[in-house]
Amino acid sequence: MTKLVDKLIKRVRKRKEAINGTGGIAGFIVDQYGLITTIFVIAFFVCLAMFPLVKVNYDLTEYLPQSAVTRESIDVMEEEFGYPGTARVMIRDVSIYEAAMYKQMLEGVEGVDMVSWMSADVFMGGDFTDAASQSDYYKDRCAVMDITFKEGDYADSTDSAIVEIQEMLGDKAAYAGPAIETKSLIDNVSSEIVVIMILAVLIILVILLITTTSWLEPLLFLAVMGIAIMLNQGSNLMFGRISFLSQSVASVLQLATSMDYSIFLLETFETMNHEHPGNKPEAMKRAINASAVSILSSAMTTFVGFVALGTMSFTLGADIGFVLGKSIICSVLTVLLLMPALILKFDDKIEKYKHKSFMPKFEKSSRAIFGMRYVVLALMAIIVVPAYIAQSMNDYSFGNSAMGRSEGTQVYDDSNEIEEKFGRSDLYLLIVPNGDPVRERQMAEELKDLYYVRSCTGLSSVLPEGIPESIVPSSITSLLRSDNYARMLLYTRTSIESELAFQTNDEITGIVKRYYPNNSYVVGHTPSTQEIKTIILNDYLITEGFSVMGIAVVVMIAFKSLLLPILVLIPIGVALFLNMATPYIQGETLMFTGYVIVSCVQMGATVDYSILMTNNYLASREEGMTPFQSGINTLRKSISSIITSGMILTLAGYSIYFISSVSAISSIGHMIGRGGFMSMLMVMVAIPALMSTFDGLIFRERELSDRIFSKNKPHKKVELKKKKEKATKKK
Repeated sequence: MTKLVDKLIKRVRKRKEAINGTGGIAGFIVDQYGLITTIFVIAFFVCLAMFPLVKVNYDLTEYLPQSAVTRESIDVMEEEFGYPGTARVMIRDVSIYEAAMYKQMLEGVEGVDMVSWMSADVFMGGDFTDAASQSDYYKDRCAVMDITFKEGDYADSTDSAIVEIQEMLGDKAAYAGPAIETKSLIDNVSSEIVVIMILAVLIILVILLITTTSWLEPLLFLAVMGIAIMLNQGSNLMFGRISFLSQSVASVLQLATSMDYSIFLLETFETMNHEHPGNKPEAMKRAINASAVSILSSAMTTFVGFVALGTMSFTLGADIGFVLGKSIICSVLTVLLLMPALILKFDDKIEKYKHKSFMPKFEKSSRAIFGMRYVVLALMAIIVVPAYIAQSMNDYSFGNSAMGRSEGTQVYDDSNEIEEKFGRSDLYLLIVPNGDPVRERQMAEELKDLYYVRSCTGLSSVLPEGIPESIVPSSITSLLRSDNYARMLLYTRTSIESELAFQTNDEITGIVKRYYPNNSYVVGHTPSTQEIKTIILNDYLITEGFSVMGIAVVVMIAFKSLLLPILVLIPIGVALFLNMATPYIQGETLMFTGYVIVSCVQMGATVDYSILMTNNYLASREEGMTPFQSGINTLRKSISSIITSGMILTLAGYSIYFISSVSAISSIGHMIGRGGFMSMLMVMVAIPALMSTFDGLIFRERELSDRIFSKNKPHKKVELKKKKEKATKKK
């Protein structure tokens, strides 16, 4: 698809010699196709071997900048005590005595650090049991216990401990908490990636079978993209490990955004082969030269959109942006270097299995769409402001809790069941300097008095006054005190991520800092999520601005124009606003990281549609057509290519949406699919309208541009006049 800058080739006369020439890089690629093929085969198998070695990270806090308070707090916690994973288990239909026995069994599981349950002696009679404590931990013959693991939520030992607990309790228990959510996330992602990819390949295969003219072409395109995908996936080893979001969407997005390059190279080769029959290697050299600028220009807009994510100080953006950006590089190299050899090798079979195109000519639809141009512009002007306001009012989530506990999963159902029975629970880990047990006790008492605090456990606060810590076994004291710090476990009745949770975090942190102004830390999922939110919100405007400006610069260079980048980006911007306003209208919650990712992806991946139509409009005008004729001709020439590319991106996104049970991944797929479809429609109806409306300004600017860049050339305005006169004489 996307003949992005053929206009540039026509306008710059010096380029014509390079295009018509058959030596240079194109000659080397064709003449040395055997060597190049060997290199790619070796690279493919090397990357295939490296692919399983690429680690996948699920912890968003690792992408916080080192300067972040949460990052420093976690480092201190891990150095002094380790950073424990946590879970919540509710055992159904048990007596207090049976629950106490289960507690002992859970404490014996390898990888479990401690199990928090009722502090009272449960073997006392009911009259002596603390009723308030009992209602927090035991109710209606159900017992809920907070489990702290020796290692983090993402550790293998924690995963093994959860498996053993689930085998021990089976369906008798419901399981929730960060460690359970993490395990659910890892299990779902690893099992769903293959299904998503298979579905995407089948969908794209069907689209290509409909839109191409040979039964073999789709298989060739998919083979080339399959090699490019493996090169990208295996080379991710250079990063050490990548995020689960990158792992989940990179292959599908690479397939969806890079397929155009293969299609355009083959189409150009067929054109050159028709113009210069009898010498296929020569035709391929010309095809490489003629298509390279367009392919590279198309790739650059997508690459800039992806790499813009690297400007985020929350380095998850860089992780995703660099993986996706590298995928574009791998695709371009594979198409320009390897695909020529495959085309030459299988060209006879491609010709043998040719068939008539199933795509219509779009003659009537082109006239109908262009006939609505003034209505389209009016509607755009009406909806752009409300859409922009609506998309800015979305409700967002920011942390890990939005991922592993997706609606429709078992952990989602279990979490709701536990919360309905016992309310919410969130663990804070308070780290304060050693040396003043009295102050520790006072702080713990003040924290316990907060209405949303369920419990606050510290060594100095649980030991009776006057009892020395030295009589307590070191296996217990080591959990709550190190050589330098004391640790307290504080459970609240709030969710991990909400405005109330953030307010409670501010209040808890304020109390800790009042008692210990220096070298004290508050660690937990809520503090981490709150800081992620602050950093991402600060990142957004920079990332979005870099993406838009980078793409605009690429378009400006391609067309040597200041006006055309604005016109090219207008329909993409409107489609982006509409896409992001939809969740607000539907009352959905978006993960903000996904929102930023999709904004850059939609902008970078679909701006090609605008560029293609702009290029075709300018070419039509240079052939002497009127603005009215050029608008219709632009649609007629572009609709088929845009539908092919747009439907590939749309259905690839929806394959992620329908398969993934992880809300963060699913919502990214949904927004990409919906955004691709909206961009496709918006470009088709808006670009011809914008081009014809601003035709006079466009060509006045081009006349000025020609004066600057081509002083010896006749101005385009004069050329257009001559072409119109010739066209009139022919008529």
